[in-house]
Amino acid sequence: MMYLLDLIGVAVFAISGAMAARQLQMDPFGALILAGVTAIGGGTLRDLLLGITPFWIDDTTYLYVIAATAILTMIWPLKRGWPYRILNVADAFGLALFTIMGMSRALNAEVSLTVAVVMGVMTGVAGGMIRDLLSGQVPLILRREVYATASLAGALTYAVLQHLPVEWHFSVAIAMLVTLIVRLSAIRWKLTLPTLTHNN
Repeated sequence: MMYLLDLIGVAVFAISGAMAARQLQMDPFGALILAGVTAIGGGTLRDLLLGITPFWIDDTTYLYVIAATAILTMIWPLKRGWPYRILNVADAFGLALFTIMGMSRALNAEVSLTVAVVMGVMTGVAGGMIRDLLSGQVPLILRREVYATASLAGALTYAVLQHLPVEWHFSVAIAMLVTLIVRLSAIRWKLTLPTLTHNN
């Protein structure tokens, strides 16, 4: 189950990376690169910090999923106005999946719950941050967007559920749903975080 969710997360983030490349009219190689770093960037950083072999090195299925998803995204016909909406929704699903899957992988590495929360958020946001930097955009995490906050909300929900008699798959579903609801609500109603003000 966890493996399947991980593959889905990779595919969804690969879509968001390929869609970003499509918006910028990149060539196919550029689209593959952007899809790849979006899909495995956060998880790779997490695994390196945890001192374990990055997941896609042990299982190249992830790379095949990225390539297939990126190619399909590049050739799929889209109506005008759809790319940006698809990118936002795909990114939101990827954020929800990767936050909780990243946290689960960290817990399997026997780190503390606090570290697992940090690793979950890192897994969720780092790939998108690399994608935005490579595409010349200000990363969502550095804007007023409710992005990392949505990831943190899901991670904290999952952490709380670890102390309750809730089955694993229900914990995963609930935590992902929290992340997704927070992120999609922010997109739908243009919710932003308050900014720091400087008084002279």
